[in-house]
Amino acid sequence: MAKALPGDQRAGDASQALTAILQTQYLRYMIIASWALGLLGTVGWLQAGLWFGLTLAAGSVRGMVEKRLSHQVETGWGMTFPIVATVTTGAWAVAPLLAWFSPADFGRPLALALIISGYVLVFAQLRSSPRQALIISSPYGAAAAIILMSLWGTPEFWSMLVVLPFTAAGLFVLVTMTLLREDRIRAFQRHQAHLIEELEAARDKANAANDAKSNFLGVISHELRTPMNGVLGAAQLLSATRLETTQREYLSIIRNSGDNLLSLLNDILDMTKIEAGKMNFEVVDVSIDSLHKRITGPFEAQAEAKGLEFVSTFEGETPTVVRGDPLRVCQVVQNLLSNAVKFTETGRIHYTVRSHRISDQRVRFQFVVQDSGAGIAAADLERLFQPFTQVDSSSTRRFGGTGLGLTIARRMANIMGGDITVTSKLAEGSCFTLEVEAEVVEWAKPVLAEEVHAEVEGGESLRVLVVEDHPVNRMILEAWMSSANHITATAENGRIAVDSAAEQPFDLIIMDVNMPVMDGLSATRLIREGGGLNADTPIVVLSASARSEDHEAGLNAGADAYLNKPIDFSALALLMGRVGGGREAVAMAFEQPSEASAAA
Repeated sequence: MAKALPGDQRAGDASQALTAILQTQYLRYMIIASWALGLLGTVGWLQAGLWFGLTLAAGSVRGMVEKRLSHQVETGWGMTFPIVATVTTGAWAVAPLLAWFSPADFGRPLALALIISGYVLVFAQLRSSPRQALIISSPYGAAAAIILMSLWGTPEFWSMLVVLPFTAAGLFVLVTMTLLREDRIRAFQRHQAHLIEELEAARDKANAANDAKSNFLGVISHELRTPMNGVLGAAQLLSATRLETTQREYLSIIRNSGDNLLSLLNDILDMTKIEAGKMNFEVVDVSIDSLHKRITGPFEAQAEAKGLEFVSTFEGETPTVVRGDPLRVCQVVQNLLSNAVKFTETGRIHYTVRSHRISDQRVRFQFVVQDSGAGIAAADLERLFQPFTQVDSSSTRRFGGTGLGLTIARRMANIMGGDITVTSKLAEGSCFTLEVEAEVVEWAKPVLAEEVHAEVEGGESLRVLVVEDHPVNRMILEAWMSSANHITATAENGRIAVDSAAEQPFDLIIMDVNMPVMDGLSATRLIREGGGLNADTPIVVLSASARSEDHEAGLNAGADAYLNKPIDFSALALLMGRVGGGREAVAMAFEQPSEASAAA
């Protein structure tokens, strides 16, 4: 068998045959079970069960061999698979013998059916290898020969003998039709492979031509920039000299033409970089405010020069800082703004930045540029983003440009993971939208607290007694007072505060409520009732409690104002500014902010 076919063909047949077997190996066990059920009606439980166990074990061994051979099938399977397959088929071939020699009336028809179905199963699985099928199905031939010999000398011998060519003819037709179909399939596959090779060759040629074109344009545009820099530089130097009016007009023509040519060279360079996959994009922290000014700055003046209204708005929850490429975003959005200003004669340009919060770390931007220009017809929108294409062929002469701008802008947007869309109506204007996502660095900058100064009107220095048991709070209050050159004295509890108030006058007393030895309310009462130097000195009590009852208790004890902890230095500064007016002025200053907060 191994010598019957050329090496490559043998390996190919082996590959196809084994692939077909592996694809249907699970059906093998279902067929074994169905044969066992057939035998059950003719030979009984014992023989059918023994045959089922033997054949199932043989099938398992064959399955393991097939899987192992599948890794080396391209080199042919040698003699291993045919030998294993023939031996396991021998277990199957026992079934028709058991049925034939059983005493059941249905045994002999079942035996013939099993032999024929066995042949069909082998030749169906090995349809691309008929020679291997003949060898592997030989156990069924042996079973048929045994059955035929058992009929020797009987009239049924000749009837059985006639069945053999009938069966062989059916198998011949099966194999022939299968081979013809396989040949047609292989011919189609060869033709398909040939077409694929031709398409790949054409693709490679097209890619090579495109690369050559891109390289050529890139080299030419890059090389042209050097003399263009010389032309524009010389024109700038020339403009600084004394020129006649006509010469200055000619120089203006040179500079404008040079700027237009330089813009064209930049577009071609960008296009070639995008096609070559060499367009560089940076990822840096970008301030939205600075990006907005950078984008709109040049076009506000251009729109004003043409008599157009330029409006900028922000919508949605806009972050303060994001990560992205500000240069490329500016390039894309400025291209849209440039077209809007260029093609709009009257009306306005509306630039909108819409922000949609995707998550705490992600935001989706929509940069919308809407104009009141001539608009674009629906039929022209499809070719709007094609390179070297403009909607109106006459616009090249009227407005200038190459038709590369929108193409480059959309490709840059695609590289950044976004896209550009457009809606437009003739005589009503156009709306271009760049949609792109970005990583959020900071949603909102923390608002810097307004610095509160302790100075009072007229620059007067106050003498303040700070009564506070907590040393850190005393230090903070003392430092804040000292920043405005106020003179401070400190006390750790109410008893020390009463003694200090009896010894020297103060302009203001700041009294904590909860303190050891003597609390602030008791000390306030003693100072008011003692009639000493500070009986009429304004007193502000401090407490961590914000209950209205505590406020009332402090005021009933003789205090003029009540402040909660942590201390609101702006409120304290307001009270200190009223100290010169006495207790009534401090009390009025305390009531005004309270009423304002209540109204709010």
